[in-house]
Order: sequence, then structure tokens, then C-alpha cells
Amino acid sequence: MRWQGQQLGVADAAALPGLEHIDGLVRSVTTPEFAGVTFHEVMAKSALNHVPGASKMPFDWTVNPYRGCSHACVYCFARGTHEYLDLDGGRDFDTQVIVKVNVAEVLTRELHRGSWTKQPVMLGTNTDPYQRAEGRYKLMPDIITALTDSGTPFSILTKGTLLRRDLPQLTDAAREVHVTLAMSIAVFDEQLQKAIEPGTPSTQARLDTVRAATEAGFRVTVFLMPILPHLSDSIAALDDALRRIKAAGATRVVFGALHLRPGVKPWFMQWLRREHPDLVSSYLGLYPGAAVEAPKAYRSWLTKRVRPLLRVHGLDGRTEEETPGGVPVSGLAARSRVVTTSRGAAAAAVTQEPATLF
Repeated sequence: MRWQGQQLGVADAAALPGLEHIDGLVRSVTTPEFAGVTFHEVMAKSALNHVPGASKMPFDWTVNPYRGCSHACVYCFARGTHEYLDLDGGRDFDTQVIVKVNVAEVLTRELHRGSWTKQPVMLGTNTDPYQRAEGRYKLMPDIITALTDSGTPFSILTKGTLLRRDLPQLTDAAREVHVTLAMSIAVFDEQLQKAIEPGTPSTQARLDTVRAATEAGFRVTVFLMPILPHLSDSIAALDDALRRIKAAGATRVVFGALHLRPGVKPWFMQWLRREHPDLVSSYLGLYPGAAVEAPKAYRSWLTKRVRPLLRVHGLDGRTEEETPGGVPVSGLAARSRVVTTSRGAAAAAVTQEPATLF
């Protein structure tokens, strides 16, 4: 592991696998306040990422200031992207965080090109822009400035309460461009939340962030994703979640079921075997082979369970199928202020009521 800056463009035999030939790598750093996490600071060549045309996402451009995430959510769909660096999608994803230290400078240049047509830009579609590293590197304020000054509408998906730091700036930005803020609140049981999202702020801290954003003048959407079969999909659990979401001032909920992509499934199943061995056979049945999504039967069952509870609590609600990528298609075109609270797809597959499933 290297601790000083090194000559760029030269292979380093001491580097982590996959980082030996990264020309932009400036240094790798550890600090006591981030025990167990190494930050690999890189000079990015580009900031705007174009979403492939085959994607179902209702947007074409993203910015990701970080790769890897100390939130360490077991179910995170982005784990597989770390394998592009020859790092694993398990512990390496949680502890080896790539930081694009010049991302705002590069973004500013790209947004001022004559070819840029001010299309909506999403942040946090891969890893969280308000993960703990942001407290150290403070990349988001300059990113927000770059997008606002160029007249580019943008959306932020996060689980990080560091969002509150930037609410004054985001409020000012929303006077100039459309701003959608996103934060995931998936688990409302404290014990389960600490087990499956060990690096995230507490559920209550995120609800407090929803309240703060509401008081700042934003309409807040909470993403209740992932919903985990037999862990967070009971009527009692869903009712408690929606009650607390409503109490925090949110007006809208997007909900969905667990996805287990190839780079995520082994890590999730390892966690399940350790924490809930009694559910392993059930989940293997729900996600056989290369299955990624929860079965349609489970998704329909879940929708029928959630919708009456949404009505009880006076919340508007959408499934993730109705809200591709977690962002309303119309929401990115409108000039209204919206805050979306969420991140991550979730749930598992079942076909009957939980009491008779397994």
C-alpha cells in the first residue's frame, strides 16, 4: 500500500490489484477517523458518464465522484462495478474507495462545451455521493456549483445525512435549475439496519434529514427500497415504516423489491448464511441460478400489501416499475422542487403469503 504521491504513468508493484497502471492515481491514504478504509485519490479524465442506450434509466448522464462505498450495504447493486478494477465486490467495495479529487474541475469543463445541451444529470446512481468520504473530501459543493452555473438540472440519490450540510446551497440552486434529491431509507428495524447497512447513518437520522429538507421548502419522496422478504415485508414492518415516513413530512413513497445481480448475490448470500441461516434455502428458491429480480408474483403481492397502507397514511406511492431508476420521468423536466430520499433496489421472491411460503 502506498502512502505518498508517486510518479504518474508508472506501474507500481506495491499497488492493489487493478490499480497498478491507473495513470490518474495520486496516492492511497488511510486516516484514524476512517479505520479500515483506504482512499485511493485519482485524477479523473472525465466526470460525465453517458448511460447506455439499452438502459431502462429515464436519464442519459450521471456523475459519480466516488467508486466503492463505506456504507457497506450488503445488497448494494453497484458491488459488481468494483470488479472492473480487479477488486472484489465484497470487503474491497466497502473499504477501498476511489476518490476523483478533481471531479468538479473536470465537470465544469465538460458542462461548458458547446455540445452540452443541459440534459438532466444524476448523482449517486452507482455509489453514494454523500458517503462518509464526502465529509473529508467535500466534492459535492463544487459539483453542485458547476451544475447550477451551467443551467443543468440534476438529481441526487443518497443515504447520507451529509446532505444537510448542503441544503442551503441546494435551496439556492433550486431557484435556478430543477433539483431532485434522493436518499434511501430501506430498513426501519434498528437491529436489522445495523446488520445489513453497517456503515449508514441510522434510520432516524435519515428521517431527520427528510424533515430538514421539507423545512427547507422541498417536497420529499422517500424510497422504501429494498423490501426484504421475511425480514422487512410484514404488515407491521411496512406500517411502521410508512407511519414514520409520513411523520417526517414526506409526501410520496417509491417502493420496490430486492435485486440480486451477479456481483451482489454471493456477498448477500454469505451474509444471509451468517445472519439468517434459516432463510437460505428460501432465498435460493426465490433467486435460482442467475435470477436477478424478485418474481412477478412476489412484486404483485407486495404491491397489494403496500398500497392500502399508503392510503391509510395519506401518502402518494409508486412502485419502482412505475418510477424507472427511482426517479419520475416527468420530475426531471419540471421546474418544481423535489427531494427524493432513497437508494438501492431490494426484495426477494415469493409467491404466497409469508406464513405459507417456506
